[in-house]
Amino acid sequence: MRRSALALAAALVVPLAAACGSGEDSDSLEGVTITYWASNQGTSLEHDAAVLQPELEKFKERTGITVNLEVIGWDNLLNRILAAATSGQGPDVLNIGNTWSASLQATGAFLPFDDATMEAIGGRDRFLEGSLSATGAPGQPPVGVPLYSMAYVLYYNKKLFAEAGLDGPPTTWDELVEYGKKLTTGDQWGLVVEGANISENSHHAFTFAQQYGGDFFDEEGKPQFDADPNVAGIKRYLDFMGVHKIVNPSAAEYANNQSLSDFASGKAAMLLWQAADTALQQYGMNPDDYGVAPVPFEEPTPPGGRRINSMVAGINIAVFAETKHKEAALELVKFLTSDEEQIILNKAYASLPTVHGAYRDPAFQTDTVKIFQEVLANTAAPLPAVPEEAQFETLVGTAIKDLFADIASGKTVTEADIKAKLAAANAQVTPSS
Repeated sequence: MRRSALALAAALVVPLAAACGSGEDSDSLEGVTITYWASNQGTSLEHDAAVLQPELEKFKERTGITVNLEVIGWDNLLNRILAAATSGQGPDVLNIGNTWSASLQATGAFLPFDDATMEAIGGRDRFLEGSLSATGAPGQPPVGVPLYSMAYVLYYNKKLFAEAGLDGPPTTWDELVEYGKKLTTGDQWGLVVEGANISENSHHAFTFAQQYGGDFFDEEGKPQFDADPNVAGIKRYLDFMGVHKIVNPSAAEYANNQSLSDFASGKAAMLLWQAADTALQQYGMNPDDYGVAPVPFEEPTPPGGRRINSMVAGINIAVFAETKHKEAALELVKFLTSDEEQIILNKAYASLPTVHGAYRDPAFQTDTVKIFQEVLANTAAPLPAVPEEAQFETLVGTAIKDLFADIASGKTVTEADIKAKLAAANAQVTPSS
């Protein structure tokens, strides 16, 4: 995500025209064509097209509405959305990362999902309350509705654990370090991280800071990136590479899922990730080869620390406010969030349904799914619902990327170094008003 694009997200606080397509909704939707921008959820853009296109054909058969699909990678999606919001040229329906909800809501370019709009897609009560918590600013109608739910968990290689004499996953960070040292030998490392992945870095920064009692924005929504608890949480994360030496320094350059490849190939024994099952199996790993456990906690809990071990992760689906095909767009949203489609799509992506009714399917009654559900229900928190949240992700995520690069080059990174980086990031935040 480019810095300029994220600054724009915070600055655009007035309603913007975002007209899409041509023609107007009518009593009959037969022959209407809408455009849908889908985010990359699978192992490739082609994989996503293969998953989604048959479902969109099914939608056309039922409604007469044609959907032009474009799958967009995460490295381009936010910039494309912002460009569409400012130019008025874009899709009718689109996926957004749920952490962008408040930032994009501030542009005014998206259809608010008020009570009437929620009823048009089947009602608010169909959705999981935890997933709905990451759909926009508190007290305002959501900017979209949840499509795929995810949470961070700890993946661990059962074979490597057994060879090291370990009979289960760690539950605290000290245990993870202890286990990681036993698992680090030769070309094998105890843990792998995605050190140059800005989004991953910011997500972990949020979770680790929560465990130390930190918040990146104060109660008035002002950034406080360099607050001491935030520094402490980030240092705990960086220390896996810099101090404890259980992460390969080469991981400082990982930005495109190389961590998944390392874990699947046995080059690393542990991985912190959200919904990695499909990707790991694409890399040739059998589901019996790995275990899934909640992300560890800091023990004892630091003063003010919270029992949070994941962000509320997931993807929302939204509609541009000025679409000329509102009724057709909402029909697509209703279809993709139906029980039937939630089962099909979340099976394909190894993510979690966002509606209660889909959990009747046996695929979402496994022990692994129950771990994800438990995390989302009890120990996950949404990222800050402020317009500057997207700036937080890129600025703090980039600061951590730079600090990992320093560590990989042999530099010792101290709390003072982290605080200085976060203070510099804080100074770059563009206020929303």
